[in-house]
Amino acid sequence: MNFKPGHDADGGWNPYLAGALSGLVSILSVWLVGKFLGASTTFVRAAGMLEGLVAPERVRSLEYFVKTAPKIDWQWMFVVGIFLGALMSAVTSGSFRWRALPDMWEERFGAHSRSRRALYAFGGGTVAMFGARMADG
Repeated sequence: MNFKPGHDADGGWNPYLAGALSGLVSILSVWLVGKFLGASTTFVRAAGMLEGLVAPERVRSLEYFVKTAPKIDWQWMFVVGIFLGALMSAVTSGSFRWRALPDMWEERFGAHSRSRRALYAFGGGTVAMFGARMADG
């Protein structure tokens, strides 16, 4: 086998190294710019920006959006960076595969369950976001 430093046997990044680097980024974020890493407000702001396209007067009248303006800020760019960083990590590790369904999902639910997976992913994301918003991030 051909192992790269910092990678697992399957070609993916070593989870301990990735976790340590994520922790370092979090510490540096607070230390250098005084910002804690987070993403839940970004999705609410994005929803406000989308709603502002069809009903700007409603968005301007909502107390939440007066306090937390729907805008592109550092946190919004952080979420974009998460996507791009994950993509770059998968590509550079050699573990990137464009697949409709992961093997584990396909074994459990079958090959024709894309809509079910989308529904589960949306539901799980909704529950996670609801919890994050209730906990104030």
